[in-house]
Amino acid sequence: MPTPVDRLRALCLALPETAERVGHGEPTWFAGAGRRARVFVMLADHHHDERLAFWCAAPDGVQAELTGRDPQRYFRPPYVGHRGWVGVYLDAVPVDWERVEDLVADAHALVSPG
Repeated sequence: MPTPVDRLRALCLALPETAERVGHGEPTWFAGAGRRARVFVMLADHHHDERLAFWCAAPDGVQAELTGRDPQRYFRPPYVGHRGWVGVYLDAVPVDWERVEDLVADAHALVSPG
């Protein structure tokens, strides 16, 4: 059975022009090629707590909506939360993988150099 990180990786890498690199000690996914590549998802396995999560770019208002509705699953991440990024716990049971897939796709679309 795939781990939550394996599932997240598969979702990210299924999107066009996506690459995985280590950033800040964590798997990080970039959209675009070369110098135009931009981060759209980053794993958060050791930032400020013992939770397994990821952070992703999000459209305006999504962070407030999700964190307000379900703070057990979603949070405002440090460093990038002020830019509207949303944090998603991967150790909340059960993980809503359909919502994760939507968030990852939205994040990719937001940062793709298009």
